[in-house]
Amino acid sequence: MWPRMNGMRALELGTPGEMRERLNGLVLAGRKTATTGLLAEYVEETEGLEFEGERLALLGNDGDHVATIEITGVELASFGGVTWEHAAAEGEGDRSLDEWRNGHRRFWEDIDTPVDEDTPLVCLRFRVVTPS
Repeated sequence: MWPRMNGMRALELGTPGEMRERLNGLVLAGRKTATTGLLAEYVEETEGLEFEGERLALLGNDGDHVATIEITGVELASFGGVTWEHAAAEGEGDRSLDEWRNGHRRFWEDIDTPVDEDTPLVCLRFRVVTPS
């Protein structure tokens, strides 16, 4: 089960440390309005998918509540089926879909969850409701 805060499910972007700080900063600046996760993590944690209108607590490195976000879209896609529109909405500076795929492939390999073109993903869109 994923962490909860103030009655909401929590969202922890990337890995703790500099990456999480950078990603949260992009969210708070309005540049990052999407994220992507592995469907297998939902199954492993026995979590249902987010739903449009659901509010999540965005957490910082210390488990602090950085902001409340609202889900504006949920889509299932294979790794190879992620669109440039979604990748660009992640706001991390990728200049092409290939660059996004290479970066995400490396990220998941680094945390021992390699992906291939058919790996099922959950693509979330969101907006900041209130910074903490």
